[in-house]
Order: sequence, then C-alpha cells, then structure tokens
Amino acid sequence: MNKRTGVMVGAAAAAIGAAAILLPNANASTDQPAAPKTLSAHSATQLAASLKADLGDNGAGWYLDSAKGHLVMNVLSEEAAKSVTAKGAVAKVVHNSMTALKAGAKTLRDSASVPGTAWSIDPKTNKIVVLADRTVTGAKMATLNKATGGMGAGMVTVKRSQGEFKRYDGGNAGSAAGGAAGANGGQAAGGAGNAAGAGGAGDAAGGGGAAGGAGGAGDAAAGGAGDAAGGAGDGAGGAGDGGQQAAGPVGGSAIFGGNARCSLGFNVTVKGAPAFLTAGHCGNDSKTWTADQGGSQPLGTVSDSQFPKTDFALVTYDDTAAKPQSAVDLGNGSTQEITKAAEAAVGMKVQRSGSTTGLHDGTVTGLDATVNYGNGDIVNGLIQTDVCAEPGDSGGAMFSDDSAVGLTSGGSGDCTAGGETFFQPVTDALKATGAEIGAGGGGAGGAGDAGGGDAAAGGAGDAAAGGAGAGDAAAGGAGAGDAGAGSAGAGDAGAGSAGAGDAGAGAGDAGAGAQDPGAAGSGDSLN
Repeated sequence: MNKRTGVMVGAAAAAIGAAAILLPNANASTDQPAAPKTLSAHSATQLAASLKADLGDNGAGWYLDSAKGHLVMNVLSEEAAKSVTAKGAVAKVVHNSMTALKAGAKTLRDSASVPGTAWSIDPKTNKIVVLADRTVTGAKMATLNKATGGMGAGMVTVKRSQGEFKRYDGGNAGSAAGGAAGANGGQAAGGAGNAAGAGGAGDAAGGGGAAGGAGGAGDAAAGGAGDAAGGAGDGAGGAGDGGQQAAGPVGGSAIFGGNARCSLGFNVTVKGAPAFLTAGHCGNDSKTWTADQGGSQPLGTVSDSQFPKTDFALVTYDDTAAKPQSAVDLGNGSTQEITKAAEAAVGMKVQRSGSTTGLHDGTVTGLDATVNYGNGDIVNGLIQTDVCAEPGDSGGAMFSDDSAVGLTSGGSGDCTAGGETFFQPVTDALKATGAEIGAGGGGAGGAGDAGGGDAAAGGAGDAAAGGAGAGDAAAGGAGAGDAGAGSAGAGDAGAGSAGAGDAGAGAGDAGAGAQDPGAAGSGDSLN
C-alpha cells in the first residue's frame, strides 16, 4: 500500500469512528422526553380533558402546577406516563386510582356523615382529605376515626379546621355580628365615610350605598367601594366612578330576600330571557329578591332552587327587557367581564367577589367535595378552596380571569383568620338549568341609569339620564348609593369591624341630597 492509499484508508477509518460516536448520541437525543408545556389554566384544562379521555382507567386525576404553568397528570403505570409526557404534560405515577378514591368518598358518605365534616379528593396527594371542624368532638370524632381508620393511611388524611362549617347567607336585621349596634352613617358635606359600629350598620346612601346596612358591613356593593380585608373598612375606590361601573347588578352585588342577604353570582340568559345564578340555599330563603333591603327595587323571582345535595338557584329578572352586564364587581369601581364558564382544577388561581367582604383571591385545593353543614344539609360535588368568605357572601361569584367557575356556598373561618370555602361548580348549574353565561351585555347608561346604574347592592334609586335618583348625589347622577361623579365612595366595613373606611371628596354631600339615613337603618347584621 503506497503512502497516498494509507492516508485515504486512515481518513476513512477516522470518519467511521466519528460516526460511531455521533450516531448513539443522535439516537439518545430522540429518546429524551419532551419538555412540559407552559400552559394557561384554560389550555391546561383542555389538554387534561383530552388526556383523561385517552387514559381511561389508567388516569387518576390531575392538577395545575401554577408556579411553573405545567399540567400534572396522575397515572397508574409507566406506559401511561410515556403517553402523557409525549403530549407535553408532567406524568406522576400514583397508587390510588380515581375509582378507588371515589369509592372511598362514598364510604365516608355512607358511614361517616357527621355534621361539621367535609372531604374532597386531592390529586396532589392522591388521597381523600377529610376536614373536621371545631364542633366534631367526642362521639362524632370517634365515628369519623372509625370510618377513616378502616380505609388506611394510604387512602385518607384527616385534618382539623379551626372554624365551624356554615352557609354564608346573612340576615338583614337584628344585632350586629360583633354584638354592638352600628351607628347611623350620616355625613356632612364632603365628610368622612360611613360610621359603622362593631358589625354595624346604617350608611347614608350618598356615602356608599344602602348596601352597608343590609349585612351590617357598610359595603357599597353597587359601586364596589373598597375591599374589606379582614373585616376592616377600607375606602378602596370610587363608588362614584360611573364610567367604569356596571349598569345594574353584577357578580358580587348584594341581593335581598325576606330576612336574608346574599350575593349575586353570574348574570345569565335562559332561552334569551335575563336571569342570574346564586346559591341554592339563598333561593330557598326567599322566592323573590330585590336590590335593596327595603324591597323597593325588585330584581327577580326564583325559578329553580336546589339545596341541599347541590347548591344553586336560578332567579329570573322581573324586567324581561333587562340586559344586565355579564361581569363581576372587582371592588375598585371596575368590573371583570365574564365570557364563559370553566371547570375548576386543583392549583387553579381564582378570585371571589361577595357583597360582605368584596374581592379576595386564593387557590382551588380540592374537587368533588362533600360538606355536612348539619341539620341534614349535606352538599356534594363542591369545589374546595382557601379563599375566605363571610355571611352575606353566599351565592357570590368565583372566577378565573374571564371564566365563571363557582358560586359561594359556605365554609369555615372568615377574612381575618382565613379558612376553607366551598363553591358550587357553575358548569353543573348551567347544565341543570339550561342557562348560558351572559345576559346580552349592558353598560353605563343602560336601563335608565347614568354611569353608576341601578343600585344593585341596595342603593336608594337609579339616576336617570344624568339626573339624581332617590338617595343619589346629584353631581353626575351616579347610581344608587353612589357619591358624586368620580368620588371615592365610602369604604366597606366587615363584620365586627370598627368604623368604615374613608369617604372621598364629595361622599355624602348633604347639599346634593345624598344622605339617606333611613335607607339602611342601624343595627343591621350579618347573622
């Protein structure tokens, strides 16, 4: 072999050797699992539904890793895990099947139906999580322990709740939650906000609306004035900010029926007719509902109410030509448009709007929850969250971005100490009633309103085309219970709080006829 031939052979051998090194690496790269997709909650829910159908009995629930934006699917085998990762989700091999977890939940319903208990399936731990409130002691706790003990530690976890499970409907009259009667909230021109005693009471309509008296909270739900964080009145913004407010009741607005006060959930349509969803136990409290405690502003009549077992009611608007906005009150003079309904997912970030405590946020922690409120009131299929709520918030809207998710049912704790709150899934309520999200839009100036619109939360009258309705501030004709145009509105005071928040300039302007001390009355309570 000459020198040239030797060089060529050597080069060929080197090339083959290099290929031998590169080819295994190339093959290895194709075997690497795809990186998990970063998804929105809506996209993750859609992918989960598709994977759930594909997995069948090999699926065991799913949840959102909201910190990373990943969908986590529980599976029962490594083979199933491969198909999950190939679609861009995170696979987690677990022991308990969804069939076994649902069977365990049925066992609890059959053998441990103890008042003051709740349980839900937690896909993060692949277990049933049981909560026992502070009333579960002695024989009741022994019954619970016997039922859960037979299921094994690998299936169920028992935790204690510091509060007491109750529905979150509130009363209209009687002593305030804090035990003290509220002071009347009359204001001088341009004066400070509503003067509310502990848990108290009456507001001047110009300073934030009559809604405050209704639940003893001083909250101006119509204008969304302020968020009562921890029950403290906080003039968070613009009860008279007419241009951004809904023209009429929206999610979170106070509604009144008989001796009860609740919150509106979502405006809907049923065969083209306007209606709204709220809690079923509220629908059982009263057949008719109004926007004010005195009953002078009728809203609608209950056409369907389901409680217990489930917890939703459909209220048909009396005004068949009404076009209430499909939105939720954000408590700062603005609203969040609601365009669709969505299934809840563990790990989903959500917000809740209610007429007592305003806007609060949190996370979905469990699904298919059962709550035993006592007296035979047992509700199934609920969404469990760590969002706080208080009496008067029942029926209020839980949402995620522009999606309706739940209707406030009940729970334990409050917005000072925190706690657990349970929600009726909106998708189930829509399916059962034939309702659709949205009621034909509607905005500022609709239905005889000027900017602020109807006093959905119990204000004292509508401002018609810029004119001042009863109890309204003349300037700008902001809606019922609103202060003059652009004013900051009175802050809402939660149950047991001492003193409502600041009123902005012009709130309670006596010269504008804004005061209406009788609109709410003192001594109103949350029940």
